[in-house]
Amino acid sequence: MPAPTILCVDDEPQVLNAIERDLRSQYGSEYRIVKAGSGAVALDLLKRLKERDEQVALFLVDQRMPEMTGTEFLSEAIQIFPDAKKVLLTAYADTEAAISCINKCRLDHYLMKPWDPPEQVLYPILDDLLDDWQATAPARYDGIRVAGALWSAKSHEVKDFLARHQIPYLWMDIERDEKAQAEVEKVNGTGTGSNNGNSHDIPIVFFPDGTHLVKPDNRALAEKVGLQTEAEHPFYDLVIIGGGPAGLGAAVYGASEGLRTAIVERAAPGGQAGSSSRIENYLGFPNGVSGADLARRASTQARRLGAEILTAADAVGVRTEHQYKIVELADGSELMCRALVVATGMTLRQLKVEGVEKLTGAGVYYGAANTEAAFYRDQSVVVVGGANSAGQGAMLFSQFDSNVTMLVRAGSLQASMSQYLIDQIAETPNIEVRFNSEIARAHGEITLEAVDIRNRKSGVVEKLNAAAMFVFIGAAPHSDFVAGVVERNNAGFILTGVDVALGGTGWSLDRDPFMTETSVPGIFAAGDVQQGTVKRVATAVGQGALSVSFVHQYLSTV
Repeated sequence: MPAPTILCVDDEPQVLNAIERDLRSQYGSEYRIVKAGSGAVALDLLKRLKERDEQVALFLVDQRMPEMTGTEFLSEAIQIFPDAKKVLLTAYADTEAAISCINKCRLDHYLMKPWDPPEQVLYPILDDLLDDWQATAPARYDGIRVAGALWSAKSHEVKDFLARHQIPYLWMDIERDEKAQAEVEKVNGTGTGSNNGNSHDIPIVFFPDGTHLVKPDNRALAEKVGLQTEAEHPFYDLVIIGGGPAGLGAAVYGASEGLRTAIVERAAPGGQAGSSSRIENYLGFPNGVSGADLARRASTQARRLGAEILTAADAVGVRTEHQYKIVELADGSELMCRALVVATGMTLRQLKVEGVEKLTGAGVYYGAANTEAAFYRDQSVVVVGGANSAGQGAMLFSQFDSNVTMLVRAGSLQASMSQYLIDQIAETPNIEVRFNSEIARAHGEITLEAVDIRNRKSGVVEKLNAAAMFVFIGAAPHSDFVAGVVERNNAGFILTGVDVALGGTGWSLDRDPFMTETSVPGIFAAGDVQQGTVKRVATAVGQGALSVSFVHQYLSTV
């Protein structure tokens, strides 16, 4: 395949040549550098690239062009290559143009001319944007194929695991693809009998080397695709349980400050935040950032600084021996460390309604289920919940022209959702919000077909046809594996700091516990699993980083 294109557009020949020179010097071995002297010429070029099914990774465009401004060009260019990253060049700090371009085109960055030296001013920014593009652009097929069906919960699990680890794959629906059905029959040694043959073993994951896995668990799949599942060392300065924002924050600061650090993550880095379709209010991302992008950036940063991230490794217990902490894993192995941070966050609450359990993964999903959203294009979907995660999910699904019905138990959204999301939902015509409403039943034999909606005030039940239901009804702290080791409150949240000093009974040292320290010296808790925290990504990251400062203080005393 041809190399992806970086397109630079400027009406000043001298500036355009300088841009081309610097881009070719840094990126010429991986990307094709193409230049155009006007927006009109550039648009003609993009149409030809589209006809040849080529990829454009990045636009680097001057704002102040006489016939067509940079913003006007980008508004049309993103209709042709919507996944390309967008950078605006300005002759001075033209923040008004940048804000306008952010609103109209979701601009990724703007730069002032001249960009000298490029090693400091230009390349680091473009490196970051191109890394993002590589991770999120429609991937060229590289050989991994997943054969399954939309009604198969295990198929959904496998797709979600690959997607959250940014591993490209080709989805083959056995109900629509006769070739895929034949391959499944061959592996299973039998005919599928019918398109609804859900007794057969799916999904089947086919790999470029000719091997395959049938209904693989996360551990087997992680090992096959080359993710790290086992620790490189038997002993660490710091072990972090949980790879959400708090855990990743702790890992970045721990590794950067010289601690031998490992994260134990049972699924994929990012936690619940990793499945968020777009986070609009995280500092430093004026255009918003998806949870997957944020998790990928943080994971890359942690690994670059030396932290190990163990994937599909489930912590099932913790114990102490003298001053050491030992993490027991589900596979029977153990990790020993000097200090431990519990950052396991929350476990999604299950919807206890008739029909839901049977259809989970087959039309009923917990969280945003980005991997499935496109498959319900132009269909009716239901979103259950009234907090930010539900609002973000509804906005995601609305982009696929689906009819989205939000069911909110409360009488309004003001108490549970950020105003920016409330405004976006109100302005989106294919989202309907029903207040004082709840799910009474889910209907369907193989996949979801309809739901019963009960009005909590009148008691009236209405049946609504729906192809999918996405549930966002909150979560409970994931802390049972440390029950009896550290003190928790009645809801399962871990006590730390002043809560241990005032209400706990197990603190044994003369000094007070540090702010994020649990009732066991040297074991810390950060993020949503901690009692009394604000459930925000920025708060979790800060608590993870703060815990590392207390880890250093703890280690200096033992």
